[in-house]
Amino acid sequence: MKMYIQPFAQYMEEEKGLSRSTLEAYQRDVQQFVEFAESCGIEQPDNVQRSHLVLYLGHLKEQGKAAATISRSVASIRSFFHFLIREGITIHDPSVLLELPKATKKKPSVLTQDEVERLLAAPDVTAPQGVRDKAMLELLYATGIRVSELIALNVCDVRTDLRFVHCGGEAGKERVVPISREASQWAQAYMDEQRLLLLRSGQGEEAQVEQEAMFLNVSGQRLSRQGFWKMIKKYGQEAGISEDITPHTLRHSFAVHMLEGGADLRSVQEMLGHADLSTTQVYAQTARRNMKEVYEKHHPHGGNRTSHESKDRT
Repeated sequence: MKMYIQPFAQYMEEEKGLSRSTLEAYQRDVQQFVEFAESCGIEQPDNVQRSHLVLYLGHLKEQGKAAATISRSVASIRSFFHFLIREGITIHDPSVLLELPKATKKKPSVLTQDEVERLLAAPDVTAPQGVRDKAMLELLYATGIRVSELIALNVCDVRTDLRFVHCGGEAGKERVVPISREASQWAQAYMDEQRLLLLRSGQGEEAQVEQEAMFLNVSGQRLSRQGFWKMIKKYGQEAGISEDITPHTLRHSFAVHMLEGGADLRSVQEMLGHADLSTTQVYAQTARRNMKEVYEKHHPHGGNRTSHESKDRT
């Protein structure tokens, strides 16, 4: 089955228009399943039975994989067999009646506004990399775009004069998102000088490939997702934030803080690039919980006071 993995990945990219990160996840899921099947002596798609898939999912569960990860693996395997059937390689789909594990919805990891300010202040803006990092963090919090969208930005996508960014989004869905004055100023400061220094630091012909990339590493190449992950982890520690920060944390924080500030759900949905409003509603629920906590903590008649305490005030 290994020989069909690359054609499958190419099909998913060309026909389904998946983002690079989603495509890599699907290919990785199928690769791991095929390796498991081969370890069981199964090399042909016609020989895969539903019982083998059940055994594989049990194997993933034993490894401590989350329900969401297992569900994605099932989706990847289903897509793989649909591709094989489409290409006439098999007429057999063992994944048809496969049950998905029930995934529990995790509350989005959100920073307080004070934590965000500390994180944004962490980079050393006296160094070229520090200015780059500051611009990236400011843009991420100002727009709520995905990290994959941030690192894919080209210089022409960031209009600091009009204060908006143009990003590709998932499945080729483009959108324009406004940016704050602060983010615009730091993005321009980075482009005016520090970006050129990073670009010149690159050597060889490969450096020329990334001439249009907005955010560069020290080799003059487009900064990777892994590079950003390490960067935000570092600044989270320096800012004294105990919560585990992921590349999505500022996106979550942007959404919740916008809703807490009075933004309507539809507008936030458009800025985040969500196809379904229900996805955005998760942030609305978090925002409502946060506002309730603030109310109960600070209002004179909030829930933290007993009826006796209220009487004492009269």
